[in-house]
Amino acid sequence: AKPGVILLRAADLGEDSYQSLLISLLRGLAAVQVAAAHLRSEFFPGLRTIADPPLAYQALAFFTGFAHQAVVLFFLISGWLVGGSLLNKIGRPQALGAYAIDRASRLWTVLIPTFTLMLLFGMLEGQLLPNTIDYSSSNSHSVLSFAGNLVGLQTVTLPQFGGNYALWSLAILTWYFLLFPLLVRLLTARTARRHARALAVLLGIALALPYAITLYFLVWLLGAIFSRVRIDCALPLRVAMVALFALVSVYFRLTGSNDDLVPASFVQDLVYSLAFLAILSSIQAKQDMQSRPLARLRRGAKLFADFSFTLYVFHVPLIHLMQHIGNRVWGGYRLSPAEWADYGIYAGLLGAILALSYGSFLLFEA
Repeated sequence: AKPGVILLRAADLGEDSYQSLLISLLRGLAAVQVAAAHLRSEFFPGLRTIADPPLAYQALAFFTGFAHQAVVLFFLISGWLVGGSLLNKIGRPQALGAYAIDRASRLWTVLIPTFTLMLLFGMLEGQLLPNTIDYSSSNSHSVLSFAGNLVGLQTVTLPQFGGNYALWSLAILTWYFLLFPLLVRLLTARTARRHARALAVLLGIALALPYAITLYFLVWLLGAIFSRVRIDCALPLRVAMVALFALVSVYFRLTGSNDDLVPASFVQDLVYSLAFLAILSSIQAKQDMQSRPLARLRRGAKLFADFSFTLYVFHVPLIHLMQHIGNRVWGGYRLSPAEWADYGIYAGLLGAILALSYGSFLLFEA
């Protein structure tokens, strides 16, 4: 059959579809990628600082160098799931109230326990003194930083709590969770007064935020839009889409801007996003629930997807704790690309981060 594009009346967010399986798989892999990238950068020297890096370290640096693309995937998946879910519920009683409760509980059941553990780690590492309370905006461990980081003010007006630099992307997502319902209210307002009010608040927030955050809202919005798009095509075209996405990912990994989300990286991330969303929209079909290989894949994907958010928020404090222990016990924590045993240590540390993050997930987020 000829390829076709169909606009859906509602996003299919059920767990029995192929796109749901891919989303679960990529949520877990993206979180592991970010944790692996940060662990490597904190314990190994930078690749460009080594005159003649071993081939094994070049491979490690390459395969753990997709953290930027992983964050963009988080944004797209968030737009698909969060935005698509809200669009499905528009018109129902208390839809926006339920949305607000869902978003706050989703964030705070991870952030509050993690921040509390970070305070304990800070006392253990000697960065904080017990029974001392600070309310200043410059102290990353202050009460103001704690509260502000719960509502997305880090990198906007406050530092990231406890030096947890992974929190920068959560600030962006928090604002998108606010901007999207305002946009929906703007488009669905039945009176001129409500329309003007929604427009004024939406423009006020968009103009007050850093330009890069407002710009990348378009990427998040694409995820919500494509949740309503189904691309009907044959298997060869899907394979071509996957190949294109892989080539785009590697190309931008090697030649693009791969630090924070900045205006200079927007075009490359837009191309990357469209390539990914085309794949996601082309597999909007039901899985064979009787297939044993698919059942095993679903279990593994769900396992990592379930604690991916906890892993993303918790891995940096764990890395800092491991560095402190290394300094106290062994007099240092740096690993050498020339020592094969150090690759084993790196793998062990990454395994410990995954295990401890999963334990935190079971205690709090679950």
